[in-house]
Amino acid sequence: MFTKEYLENGIPVVMEPIGNVRSVSAGVWVKVGSRNEHPEQNGISHFLEHMFFKGTRKRTTKDIAVDIDTIGGDLNAFTSRENTAFYIKVLDEYLDRGLELLADIFVNSVFPEDELEKEKKIIKEEIKMVEDTPDDYIHDLFNQTVWGQTGLGQTILGRRETIASFTRDDVVAHIKKYYGTRDIVISCAGNFDTGRLIGILNRRFGTLRRGSEPQKGGAPDFRQDSRVITKDLSEAHICIGVPALSQVSEERYAFFLLNTILGAGVSSRLFQEIREKRGLAYSVYSFTSSYVDTGLWGVYAGVSRKKIREAAEVIVEEMLALPDTLTETEFERSKKHLKGNLILGLESTSSRMQNIARQEIYFGRYISPDEIIQSVDRVRLPEVKDLAHRLIQKELFSLTAYGPIQKNVLDGLTG
Repeated sequence: MFTKEYLENGIPVVMEPIGNVRSVSAGVWVKVGSRNEHPEQNGISHFLEHMFFKGTRKRTTKDIAVDIDTIGGDLNAFTSRENTAFYIKVLDEYLDRGLELLADIFVNSVFPEDELEKEKKIIKEEIKMVEDTPDDYIHDLFNQTVWGQTGLGQTILGRRETIASFTRDDVVAHIKKYYGTRDIVISCAGNFDTGRLIGILNRRFGTLRRGSEPQKGGAPDFRQDSRVITKDLSEAHICIGVPALSQVSEERYAFFLLNTILGAGVSSRLFQEIREKRGLAYSVYSFTSSYVDTGLWGVYAGVSRKKIREAAEVIVEEMLALPDTLTETEFERSKKHLKGNLILGLESTSSRMQNIARQEIYFGRYISPDEIIQSVDRVRLPEVKDLAHRLIQKELFSLTAYGPIQKNVLDGLTG
């Protein structure tokens, strides 16, 4: 049964006790990500995420690693465009020790100068790794195309020159600005007693002060553009997309169903047409990227250099045809597919912990699996068709291609 309480310093704690498991997952979520960074400090949220693991007042980097391995747990973190999260997963018998370790790195990290310089080198290697993975890197390039060089268009990892410029003072200033009680949500799912958990969290996180929330600003404009980046690769990579819905849109379930029909499964239109029927790509799928105030609906495909024009044309044709050709059969199939994916995605304590944290951050309330299923079931085909007509318009398309491609090969495809 989901519950929500507040620590003595005001931090909200969302909890989902699950009595028939032996694990507990707990996360500390900070409402700041790469979109909140000034361009000259792009990447500092992710850099700081790394630095939290580089020693505390009583633990070295190795001590942290040894302590988590000793209890057979998982201690990790991630950064997104709107959030930074630190989490732990342990056996229920080690909950106190796990939370003490999580709190120690979050509250008591010291950010030593030698580790700072070492981590800069590590993140530069991480940037190289992404750039050497074109089916990943194309998404960063596409975000730059549609959102520009600031805000949502910035990469999560940052740029080499910004990473090189970071000082310990920059790290501490970022913490003072964003890592206060008004910026934080703590979530926990698994086998635990809620009263005992709140007691532990009050002891471990009670020293955190108020802080300030990230500046919201206005929703960014989606840019309609066609951009080709030439690179000597064995395969060409393409992203095509249109502006879409925010994370909190009332039409989000209709949107998820549209995405499922277009390209979110092996029975989807894109998979069947581009891969199974025409053999143009091994990997092709549609995706949604939704944020607090805006969103993106896109398609990715990896194709041979000789087939990129044909593949791109088919993607655009399939998207443009979608609103007027949706059938009741594929609509009902997409409902079953979506409900199955949503519920199966909540099978672990880790996924439950992440789910209730995101719900608190974006909606300020709990949305149960039953409520989600009911919301999907309430969507009707005319609603989905209407949404598709509004979203899919040729003049709204934006495109990014990366690989062994001639600059003009995709001219006239969009706009």
